[in-house]
Amino acid sequence: MALSFDRLPITTLVGADSPTYHQVTDGSTIEKMAKFRTTTLCQRLLAPLYRLNDRIYRQTDMPKIISPLFIIGHWRSGTTFAHNLLSQDPQFGYCTTYQTVFPHLMLRGNLIMQRLAAMVMPTSRPTDNSALSISQPQEEEFAIANITPASYYHFWIFPRQMALYREKFLLFNSCSQQEIDDFCRATVQVARTALYCQGKSRFLSKNPPHTARIPILLKLFPDAKFVYIHRKADDVIASTKRFFRQTIDAIALQTISTAELNEQIVENYHAVINKYEQDKALIADGALCEVSFDRLTAHPRSTIEKIYRDLDL
Repeated sequence: MALSFDRLPITTLVGADSPTYHQVTDGSTIEKMAKFRTTTLCQRLLAPLYRLNDRIYRQTDMPKIISPLFIIGHWRSGTTFAHNLLSQDPQFGYCTTYQTVFPHLMLRGNLIMQRLAAMVMPTSRPTDNSALSISQPQEEEFAIANITPASYYHFWIFPRQMALYREKFLLFNSCSQQEIDDFCRATVQVARTALYCQGKSRFLSKNPPHTARIPILLKLFPDAKFVYIHRKADDVIASTKRFFRQTIDAIALQTISTAELNEQIVENYHAVINKYEQDKALIADGALCEVSFDRLTAHPRSTIEKIYRDLDL
């Protein structure tokens, strides 16, 4: 029986390998002990399968990633809508919701786990009532976070550390070269495994944190193309406040006051948008298409057609 979003007994860290799990949780303030214990128990039970999948990954000839398409933009700016539309194109492979939670169970054990996940997974998001399913496209940052501690999305579990995660793993201002390398390794692993599972070679990404990571993405994928979706700042921030509040309440292991959360959301907004404006000139001519939320939602067909024309898809 599917659970409601606010009654999830575990966190998304259930899909993390053991080194990542312990590096993220050890030393962090944990207040929701029942959820932590349940997550820890499930993670330990699944860890041998995670190690088996990682060994298979290293031994498998994974596809090369050719001209990936990155949908970027701040949270609540229409990136999910664009992702759902573009994922209908059979040339693209993408991460599913199941794969983002269980990136170490994409090659073996996935059929059984998908059935189990489908039985308990909420059928809609609380913020906008959008449908949820294990097979729909999902942002791969959750998968990256379960492969390495070097991910911004650990803030969902420990929201009072949001500023630290922003500086280290969103802006990469105060992290080590090893952490950058770990992030890059996880990013490539997630994309290649998703493509392998779907028999595709062109990866479609929707990942709001990537909006601030253009230099790293271009270093990894020099032939990458980008769709940037923008929305009025007041609307984005208001919607993000609701979305973050409800999601954190459902999956975090610690609490954060609404005042502190809202302050961090505003800081995030300016950090992400300023970094994008600073770095977008690095993208080659013909490899970036900017569209507005208003146009995308009012005229989705013509907007998608514009994306295909501008990016020669």
